[in-house]
Amino acid sequence: MRVSVIGGSSVPPETAAVAEELGERLANRGHTVVCGGLGGVMEAVCRGAREAGGETIGILPTDRRSDANPHVTVPIATGMGHARNAVVVMNGDAAIAVDGSHGTLSEIGMALAHGRAVAGIDTHDVPGLEAVGSPGEAVDYVEEAVR
Repeated sequence: MRVSVIGGSSVPPETAAVAEELGERLANRGHTVVCGGLGGVMEAVCRGAREAGGETIGILPTDRRSDANPHVTVPIATGMGHARNAVVVMNGDAAIAVDGSHGTLSEIGMALAHGRAVAGIDTHDVPGLEAVGSPGEAVDYVEEAVR
């Protein structure tokens, strides 16, 4: 399945490590990562997925595919700015949020409004979001919810 991973664009190393582990776990279970394609959580999750041999799709806010982080295998330039958040969410069968600020909150809301299962690691407290403590729990949750 495709899993939208959403989160902060600028994160501390410990948060990046969580996102990288998440990407690795998703790839090892055969899932494709969909994200915003830039830095922070997006780059870390893509790095983890790619190192495990997985595929990554980056839905970019800019009009240049070259703006994607180096771990994105399929960059999609939109020129839509923050409006691209809807495209990120709609291209995943479920979503996992890691950390994040306003953009992440908007993506969580969109995912829930469209009936997507959403797991969250150290992110916003939103009704309908399943707070989990680890990347493994997040992957387990979305897999079970989509079945």
